[in-house]
Amino acid sequence: MARTCEEGMITTWDGTELFCRTWAPAAPSDKALILIHRGHEHSGRLQELLDLLDMPDFWAFSWDNRGHGRSPGARGHAPSYSALVRDLDTFVRHVCAKQRIPIENVAVVANSVGAVTAAAWVHDYAPPIRSMVLAAPAFRIKLYVPFAVPGLRLLLRARPKATISSYVKSKMLTHDPEQSRAYDEDPLITRDISVNILLGLHDTSTRIMDDAGAIETPTLVLSAGSDWVVKNSAQQRFYEGLSSRTKQMVFYPGFFHALLYETEREKPIAAARAFVLESFTHDSDRSALLRADQGGHTRTEYDLLCQPAPFSRSLGFKLQRLAMTTGGRLSKGIRIGCETGFDSGRSLDYVYEDTARGWSPLGRLVDRGYLDAVGWKGIRIRRIHLAAMVKETAKRIAAEGTPVRILDLATGCGRYVLDVLDELREHDINAVLRDWEPRNLEQGRELAKSLDLENVVFEQGDAFDKESIVAITQRPNIVIVSGLYELFPGNRMLIASLEGISEVLQDGGCFIYTCQPWHPQVEMIARTLTNRDGDPWIMRRRTQAEMDELVRSVGLAKQDMLVDDFGIFTVSIASKA
Repeated sequence: MARTCEEGMITTWDGTELFCRTWAPAAPSDKALILIHRGHEHSGRLQELLDLLDMPDFWAFSWDNRGHGRSPGARGHAPSYSALVRDLDTFVRHVCAKQRIPIENVAVVANSVGAVTAAAWVHDYAPPIRSMVLAAPAFRIKLYVPFAVPGLRLLLRARPKATISSYVKSKMLTHDPEQSRAYDEDPLITRDISVNILLGLHDTSTRIMDDAGAIETPTLVLSAGSDWVVKNSAQQRFYEGLSSRTKQMVFYPGFFHALLYETEREKPIAAARAFVLESFTHDSDRSALLRADQGGHTRTEYDLLCQPAPFSRSLGFKLQRLAMTTGGRLSKGIRIGCETGFDSGRSLDYVYEDTARGWSPLGRLVDRGYLDAVGWKGIRIRRIHLAAMVKETAKRIAAEGTPVRILDLATGCGRYVLDVLDELREHDINAVLRDWEPRNLEQGRELAKSLDLENVVFEQGDAFDKESIVAITQRPNIVIVSGLYELFPGNRMLIASLEGISEVLQDGGCFIYTCQPWHPQVEMIARTLTNRDGDPWIMRRRTQAEMDELVRSVGLAKQDMLVDDFGIFTVSIASKA
């Protein structure tokens, strides 16, 4: 029997109103299915899927992606692919809060492009959901035209809002003539897709396939044997890389791409139903994430980086290192990095300024290339996200009539906090800014003096010394740790720091923290750059799931998160109950 659908709108993170559908369960329930439609489609075409899944004791939710179905926006367009992933995060948090459903009781069933969105969400935002089913995930679209991706990049440079029409016809999607006719006659099907979304899908897919080991969520991949639209080899690569203890991949010979709309669609739908129900028979144990520094995906990567580079790549890294320590020193940024460490506070301050300088026009040209490295672009976005989150949190606390008390445990010179204090002068707000390096603190004091700020105190302190954190007399309601934990591979120090933070933080207070779950140049950095101690800058990436679990283990609950379009740096906020 068809389940009744309630239609509505949801305001997503940037104020856009998205059309959504809700299917209530037959009886009160705290379990939910999130259904994500294919590219070009809309949530109205998911009714039959939901009915065939036959899970009446689950809430079910879906929405029309921006630019699709009954949601607003240019057809097939979004600001970026990461905006679609953030829409998913906003949507799930909204429906879970509204219906009081624990995120741990959510399962996702997604198709094609929607399946990549789901995988990116689980990778980047690390929601502790129960399971996900990815039907024909579009990790690699068959574009058929030689050099299609480079050509699309050139087109996007010339026309930032360019769109292309899909070559996909209904008969390439399904053998079922009724389903084919329904697709052709549906006025809400979106035939176009924005070039920026197509390229964003490609780049995000590359990153997720390369780092599938960061995903530990139980995952079922359904693959169509005669898929004219996407490459099965990419799905296989993603599946093999998963760290999930519970994972399955089922291959359906002869099926076309829209396997949930195929003539024998009851087979993959039955497999999806069984997998989701099985995932609810036992609770997931995430405690192993606390020991990820001892073994696992990112520890293996770190151990390999600590070894000499493979012979096939060692010469290239040696040449890069030689270039940076000779001609590269014409660049002021590279010179600062060589002298103080590329992870030093002084080096990061220079990157934040984003002004090319150096000896001679050539030096400035080299410096511009250095500052435009993807990691430094991500660092600057992280700073914007961090300042925005601190400001928004401070304003919310102040609006409640509560004095705002900020503690930053590794502030550097504290520039972003001082900017917030400068903007919010009308509120009762003050800050204690701590750092281990006296030079950073002196620079911060000078900056505060130039801004005529008297509601800030600078102190030397060790962010990993639990006792010194707990001893702070002014209990904060905002604690910040930015860019620090990423520099240290072990978790024992972090746990001590986090325990001190949880203890000193006021009840109801917020903890704002950063993470670097991904970096496309992690090997180049390890082989060519030095850190603040003069040693090779070898990073052990923490997955977002690991970082969030460390925070959760001390009694703090993550509330929201921001991530750059490259997926490199995140800024999260957690609260103390």
